[in-house]
Amino acid sequence: MILTERTKIGEGHPCFIIAEIAQAHDGSLGMAHAYIDAVAKTGADAIKFQTHIADEESSINEPWRVKFSYQDKTRFDYWKRMEFTKEQWLGLKKHADEAGLVFLSSPFSIAAVRLLDEIGVPMWKVASGEVNSLYLIEEMVKTGKPIILSSGMSYMEELDERADYLNKAGVEWAIVECTTAYPTAPEQIDLAQMAFYKDRYGCAVGLSDHSGTIFPALAAAALGADIIEVHVCFSKELFGPDVSASLTTDELKSMVEGTRFIERMKNVSDSKAERTAKLEELRKIFGKGIIARADIKQGQHFTMDNITFVKPAQGIKAEEWKKVLGSTAACDIPAKTFLTEDMID
Repeated sequence: MILTERTKIGEGHPCFIIAEIAQAHDGSLGMAHAYIDAVAKTGADAIKFQTHIADEESSINEPWRVKFSYQDKTRFDYWKRMEFTKEQWLGLKKHADEAGLVFLSSPFSIAAVRLLDEIGVPMWKVASGEVNSLYLIEEMVKTGKPIILSSGMSYMEELDERADYLNKAGVEWAIVECTTAYPTAPEQIDLAQMAFYKDRYGCAVGLSDHSGTIFPALAAAALGADIIEVHVCFSKELFGPDVSASLTTDELKSMVEGTRFIERMKNVSDSKAERTAKLEELRKIFGKGIIARADIKQGQHFTMDNITFVKPAQGIKAEEWKKVLGSTAACDIPAKTFLTEDMID
């Protein structure tokens, strides 16, 4: 179970929903603040950025994963343009706090860890590409704050090593299943891994999704995800490397609503018998009773030709029809009369 400033993560608690902005702000501080306002309206629990300090994590030799930028000559130039100052990060965190969102940001260097620790992030999210950066994780562990690992680029033995290290370090931690493909195809989303990790590590588990749709998140919620993380953008027509793998803010709102709906379905407390007992009046309306199809004389046998079944369930119920058939009328019964026990011999 992971504790944040306002949320408990783990069994018995609502799914912790993280809106990942990453670089969707495209280096604009104003846009980053706009995302905070937009995400706050969706009902998500947290907003997450990425803290890049180009000189601390990159070089001019870093290749492009996808050459998407028309204005940045190198990947290093792009990271440089994504930087915010400590004061700007403080402003973003303050804004998120005021908006009721947990503020998170994935660090990609020791300098970034120290900066984020100073501004007071409550927990760490280790990006898929940084799980093998033990020097980075060690720096996070020093803070004593909870850690969420993303599994996307790691072999199982590497995840096992990190799990062993974190357990020995005594920090709370969780793991989210992740496929590093943008966007991720349905066939690449292995939701069964969540149960596998839960059984293997005994920690909180979840899904970090890059499909660009709400469906994997809803399926993960139904399967008991403790954490769901999705990328978010204002429009699928925006510029940026993660747009195709992102939800719009409207889609995020639908995903959050769907997740909370699923959680309520999973928390049904009444038994089937208790729920049905509450429907007795409705059962009478929808049920049927037995009536005389035509006038029936005293002593006449009841047959399928002279009785029928109609709503509501008055008198002898339709499901008791076999005890009526073959018996005789104890009195004259006018047509359209509901049969009662005293009318049958």
